[in-house]
Amino acid sequence: MSVKLHLECKPFDALTSIALHDIFALRSEVFVVEQNCIYQDIDGKDPQALHLIGKLHNQIVLYARLFGPDIAYPGYASIGRILTAFSCRGKSYGHQLMAYAIQQCTFNFPDCPIKISAQAHLEKFYNQHRFFATGESYLEDGIPHIGMIHDGKHFV
Repeated sequence: MSVKLHLECKPFDALTSIALHDIFALRSEVFVVEQNCIYQDIDGKDPQALHLIGKLHNQIVLYARLFGPDIAYPGYASIGRILTAFSCRGKSYGHQLMAYAIQQCTFNFPDCPIKISAQAHLEKFYNQHRFFATGESYLEDGIPHIGMIHDGKHFV
């Protein structure tokens, strides 16, 4: 029997305290512990975001947050804190999350291009979702990143 991935999009005030705890724990597990990157994850922007949650067996295993135009980047909506739990990688769940994130941006912020700050080694992954690099690579929290833009009109 195959397990169905459940994706949902919620504003901050619709998250339960348990969901918020699980989101922060997963973000810390991936970005701080796994990537050995010390940075301030809780940055005060979560209340302004839409939160995309992917669950398997009622456990959060995928996550991203969306911002409307001008919150993270002038003139752009954005997708950030994109992650897949280690146990779920290599199963195309990340592609499902990105397709859903683009769909939600297109719905919630129509006719607005989308910008991300992608880890440079994932550029080809994001190219598959119609994001294209803009500018040169740069360091963000000690990890090479590249700015990428999607026109916001088409989703995969």
